[in-house]
Amino acid sequence: MARVLITGVRGKTGAPLARSLVARGGVEVLGGSSDPATVTLDGVRPTGVSWDRPGDWAAATAGIDAVYVVRPDRADAPELIGALLQEVPPAARVVLLSEQDADVTGPDGWAPRAERVVRDSGRPWTVLRPSWFMQVFTDPRFHLDQVAGGGDLPFPSGGARIAWIDAGDIAAVAERALLEEGHAGRVYELTGPQALTLPRTAELLSAAAGRPVVHRESTIDEVVDGLSGFGRELTVLTFERVRAGSFAPVTGVVEQVTGRPARPLEAFLAEVRPVLRPAA
Repeated sequence: MARVLITGVRGKTGAPLARSLVARGGVEVLGGSSDPATVTLDGVRPTGVSWDRPGDWAAATAGIDAVYVVRPDRADAPELIGALLQEVPPAARVVLLSEQDADVTGPDGWAPRAERVVRDSGRPWTVLRPSWFMQVFTDPRFHLDQVAGGGDLPFPSGGARIAWIDAGDIAAVAERALLEEGHAGRVYELTGPQALTLPRTAELLSAAAGRPVVHRESTIDEVVDGLSGFGRELTVLTFERVRAGSFAPVTGVVEQVTGRPARPLEAFLAEVRPVLRPAA
């Protein structure tokens, strides 16, 4: 039986990955979380993994055959990931969740450095570089929850397109990279099946929400208002990359790896329509 550790098991990709691995059978799934008591997924063993408690890592990684590493959005992520992988058995597969077009920031950028420590770890590795998650439209932390009530969709796109991807498709690729041959040393740029402008995205949201939703071209300063430190710097860089078109290219990697096409935004929105149309 393969033993797989998932860091951030309650996250957007961690949860569907854990459910998929359990359903697959023959896999012992360790659900990593800074608060294991909150891990309640059926068939998943709660496991303490906190980026702030490196003393727990040896126990969490003991005897694992693979690990899914959700990159933490903090300035010391490259150093933390490197330290975690030192505890991972040498033959264990490592799958890192990075971001689309990570090289755009240059070799000394934060995202490339996080990837580099995985490549230099001596373990068989795969890097996943997904575009923007469709799940942002149902997560109030991204301040897009006003879509459920209609109105505007503030987003500083600069007219660029985004190839929105379902987190479930990312998890499906991760599942195969963790357990199957042929993925070591690969960097997978993962996208949905089409790149959409924000006005077109708003049209699809309108149809799903049953209320008019209109894209409003906001400024990056508006988006980062109230943020500070590294979080502000990272958010500014992210939206600058949106405007530069970093998240616009479409790839067929999801289908190449999983054998099925990536899910379009319309299908995702149809599934979450009850969230977008809350009961009165």
